[in-house]
Amino acid sequence: MTARTLYYAPGACSLAVHITLEETGAPYETVRLDLAKGDQRAPEFLSVNERGRVPALYEDGWVLTEASAILRHLARAHPEAGLMPDEPRHAALADEWLGWLATAHQVAYAQVRRPERYAADEAAFDAIRAKGADTFGDLCTMTEVRLSNGGWAVEGRYSIVDPYLLVFWLWARGPAIGFAMDAMFPAWTAHARAMAARPAVRAVLAREGLTPPV
Repeated sequence: MTARTLYYAPGACSLAVHITLEETGAPYETVRLDLAKGDQRAPEFLSVNERGRVPALYEDGWVLTEASAILRHLARAHPEAGLMPDEPRHAALADEWLGWLATAHQVAYAQVRRPERYAADEAAFDAIRAKGADTFGDLCTMTEVRLSNGGWAVEGRYSIVDPYLLVFWLWARGPAIGFAMDAMFPAWTAHARAMAARPAVRAVLAREGLTPPV
């Protein structure tokens, strides 16, 4: 295994880490998992992350999981890439964004896609999905407001927050939610298009087989 290896699934929240690795310009390798086939439950991957979730980053003999933690680690490990604001209050805003996306958006979306995580009784699944979809829609509206001034998420400077935002834009556009993003969330869509104009983002979207924002 090389010094740095990302375990990812196409279109999962690992996309944000994949983009950030590409932005650093440092060498890395990837291991692609097919979640539909259950690769995340294979013994080979469980030996890397016993929770069976992506992303997982192997680096020099240790493993780091959770997208927001990996994003912060990469920003600190590569200060020359300028992926985290230097000014303390701006850095705090970046942390606020990361925490909100991980604990609100991701949870609501998981309720839509993975209701079995939240109830053992299948009779409750439809209600969980419906509530998750409503909550996710509300969060998208709040995200649109926060991005309404244009530019990048934190004080007009690109940071590790921006690829994480792209993940949720793609999920909102996808079949599980199916929002007409351009019409419903024009500011967020402008942000997603700006992301797609970055060479690192284009390279990773192509590698993962994802359609870029247009």
